[in-house]
Amino acid sequence: DPVLETERLILRVPSEEDFEAVATFMTSDRTEYLGGVVTDRWQQWRGFLATYGHWALRGYGLFQVTLGDGTRVGRVGILNHGAGLWPEPELGWHLFDGHEGKGYASEAALAVRDWAWRERGVGPLISQVHPDNTASRRLAERLGARVERETTLLGDPALIYRHPDPARSE
Repeated sequence: DPVLETERLILRVPSEEDFEAVATFMTSDRTEYLGGVVTDRWQQWRGFLATYGHWALRGYGLFQVTLGDGTRVGRVGILNHGAGLWPEPELGWHLFDGHEGKGYASEAALAVRDWAWRERGVGPLISQVHPDNTASRRLAERLGARVERETTLLGDPALIYRHPDPARSE
């Protein structure tokens, strides 16, 4: 399983031990632009298992992002859901409560974006961001992504941000 390390972070494939942190996130208002709060334990488990399925099908997915001491700070990775649900591979991110504003999301996203291109041949990537999600919009723009078009994602409005083509920066 791939492990990515940055100056402050370790990004690894999730393990069952990560479930409680993810379940807690799923009950928080931080899920506003990710489908909303999920309090049903079975639905939380099913959502958590989808992460494993994504890794099994695609060879990539959401990484669990931790600090060096193992503190779980969020998840960042590449999503490309089948069944016509996603237009193309997406760089996505969410941080757990109390870990925002420290640069973790951008640090992890840059590492994942580079890994996806170099190790999996996936890119250039998109990020689908709700127009009202100003924090994610700012992050996408800090990463060099630019709005390409408007769309809907699972019934909600979304902006498609296009990330820079990694081949052009080599």
